[in-house]
Amino acid sequence: MPLDRKVEFLAVDEIQLCADPERGHLFTHRLLHARGSSETMLMGAATVASLIRRLCPEAEIQFRERLSELTYAGPKKLTRLPPRSAVVAFSADAVYAIAELIRRQRGGAAVVMGSLSPRTRNAQVNLFQSGEVDFLVATDAIGMGLNMDVDHVAFAGLHKFDGRRRRGLYSQEIAQIAGRAGRFRKDGAFGVTGDAPDLDPDIVAAVEGHVFPSVMAAEWRNSRLDFPVDSGADALARRIAARAGTKALGGEPG
Repeated sequence: MPLDRKVEFLAVDEIQLCADPERGHLFTHRLLHARGSSETMLMGAATVASLIRRLCPEAEIQFRERLSELTYAGPKKLTRLPPRSAVVAFSADAVYAIAELIRRQRGGAAVVMGSLSPRTRNAQVNLFQSGEVDFLVATDAIGMGLNMDVDHVAFAGLHKFDGRRRRGLYSQEIAQIAGRAGRFRKDGAFGVTGDAPDLDPDIVAAVEGHVFPSVMAAEWRNSRLDFPVDSGADALARRIAARAGTKALGGEPG
């Protein structure tokens, strides 16, 4: 999203990613600086609303409720999953192994991962959407930017590597992925499969009730890297490591 291009309308989707440890600073920069001349729209989870109010007090915040219900269906074997199911795993090896098992026993599966080229990914999505196959196996890349006719989402794992460490999924991450099941006025279901343990009742209640902790701070990086060219790498490192003067951007009030 180049900032030097003037547009009347500008939109940033999934703005809650401003809190993501890896990519968040990019979303934060656009949140603070990207504007359309007539209208700017920031779309995302309700968990980021209070942060937006602090960073952009002039913003008008509107809420859109989910029109369908999302319910927990519990554990199911891979061979017992209903048609129009998406199975979510958190490594390429696991995705391909599950897809091969489904192909052998259920007749076919599409595969979607973030590492696939857009052309390949779209071809796999079309394979599922057309009804040629009834099962989709994916990484958590399915959670954003893909709206498909999925009735059931089954988690084959509940841990992921987030770029820093391997950890359990947060309730809001489970909800983001599980929410692919059922769209508009069509209800959906989610559950676990394979070696994944049963979900904690508190997490189930949070997902079904759409109750999640608010995003308290956005990731931020100093973009003002102007300094004398002969000042060396240490000066550059200090500029990059500089913290913002507000808690909303991960720093302390100045």
